[in-house]
Amino acid sequence: MELKRVVVTGLGALSPLGNSAEETWKNMLNGVSGAGPITHFDASMFKTQFACEVKDFKVTDFIDRKEARKMDLYTQYAIASAQMAVTDSGIDLETVNKNRIGVIYGVGIGGIHTFEEEAGYYAVTGKEMGPKYNPFFIPKMIADIAAGHISIQYGFRGPNYCTTSACASSSNAIADAFNLIRLGKADMILSGGAEAAIWPAGVGGFNAMKALSTRNDDPTRASRPFSASRDGFIMGEGAACLILEELEHAKARGAKIYAEMVGAGMSADAYHITASHPEGLGAMLVMQNALDDAHMQPEDIDYINVHGTSTPVGDISEAKAIKALFKEHAYKLNISSTKSMTGHLLGAAGALEAMVSVLSVQNDIIPPTINHEEEDRDPEIDYNLNFTFNKAQKRTVRAALSNTFGFGGHNACVIFKKYAE
Repeated sequence: MELKRVVVTGLGALSPLGNSAEETWKNMLNGVSGAGPITHFDASMFKTQFACEVKDFKVTDFIDRKEARKMDLYTQYAIASAQMAVTDSGIDLETVNKNRIGVIYGVGIGGIHTFEEEAGYYAVTGKEMGPKYNPFFIPKMIADIAAGHISIQYGFRGPNYCTTSACASSSNAIADAFNLIRLGKADMILSGGAEAAIWPAGVGGFNAMKALSTRNDDPTRASRPFSASRDGFIMGEGAACLILEELEHAKARGAKIYAEMVGAGMSADAYHITASHPEGLGAMLVMQNALDDAHMQPEDIDYINVHGTSTPVGDISEAKAIKALFKEHAYKLNISSTKSMTGHLLGAAGALEAMVSVLSVQNDIIPPTINHEEEDRDPEIDYNLNFTFNKAQKRTVRAALSNTFGFGGHNACVIFKKYAE
């Protein structure tokens, strides 16, 4: 069967750099860091006391206050991103066939705040008072509920579920949406990811693994991918939504088209529960799988938005994978880690970085990898690669590839290119 073409017709984002896709993109191009002291809880006793939080979020701009109390923060973020994307896409909700519109959201952890709060309350009071749980405890906590709430709000009755593959979760969601549309199973899917794990259990758990940066004296400069002094990732939060749509459906309603999605790949490291393969074998395979799916050659890619978490092992293995797969063309690419500015949004990272890739294709500009200093060089990294350090770079971006790699060795990669008839 002939596969249908899939385009991006709407974007929405809530991130540490801004409360819209437009604000996030503007601050990213300007090299702004979203890091600062943690405000969600008192982190003074924690090894890491800073994060990349969403700022000035007003839930009542998107959700009735009474309804919002029934939702974990990650669900509130998801709904906000979806609403912005729907508005951006110009969907006529009165005439569109809602049976053919789906919602697929990636979530790495889900309602950790709700779980922590309820479990903590029982630990303190349970022996004396018995189990007294909030009746909304389970529907607030579960990872799939964000997609459910979005579909309920709009009456979208197409494919509806959650993908969970750690930090690759929302890239997997986008890949699934892409495949369902090109197979003719849906006309349009709201696809993205959401996460809100900056709570004691989230920060404490990652601290116990020694995964987070502890540069408490200089938060805005702590995320420094591909620099020798990197010491771990910075936790971020937020949500992003891409509206993927079958091309003829988009054209029929006169939709604006940001870019075309042309490929998606998946692979496993099959190596370690948290560490990436030191030679980047899984990373290389997932990029190759995405290129094969798109019927593209390495030379067709101009920009890679890398996973680039600012961890000692991960950055090296990803750089090795790019060199091994792209060979001489690797030195003609622009590479950047926008986690240097947003921190790591965990399950929402792939969606936000897919959005960045789409905007790079549309606007012919590469956001930077900030916080690199010339003397702060790792001997295991080839700096002849163009990591787009510290300043955005203009160039023609025919196609962009976005990598996400998750604990457990889960790898996902998506590719976008300029739309042409």
